[in-house]
Amino acid sequence: MTDTDRLIRQFIGGDAAAAARLVEQARTSQEPVLLVAAVLAAPATPGLLARAARRAASTRDRQLVAIAAAHLDGDHDRVHTLARDHLADHPDNILVAWIAGAHHHREDS
Repeated sequence: MTDTDRLIRQFIGGDAAAAARLVEQARTSQEPVLLVAAVLAAPATPGLLARAARRAASTRDRQLVAIAAAHLDGDHDRVHTLARDHLADHPDNILVAWIAGAHHHREDS
């Protein structure tokens, strides 16, 4: 497991210090997954999602950016559709599963 994976797991688990570290590391990181996690930790951080989109070279990363954008826009149907398709191909992507779970929880409330 990479340091980024570990940090994302801590963030998903509710660790506020991990969220702050994501935002800090996003200042210099080129990793799309870290940039996406950072924008989820601090949605008001300008430019992170656009930077993630520019750095997203793989289909997996481009899909992650699209799912995060739909999440930030509050587009529950799009999150559900994109996340379902993404997780069928990448069942190990816990960040996408977490985003999808957050939207599922909102729909049930």
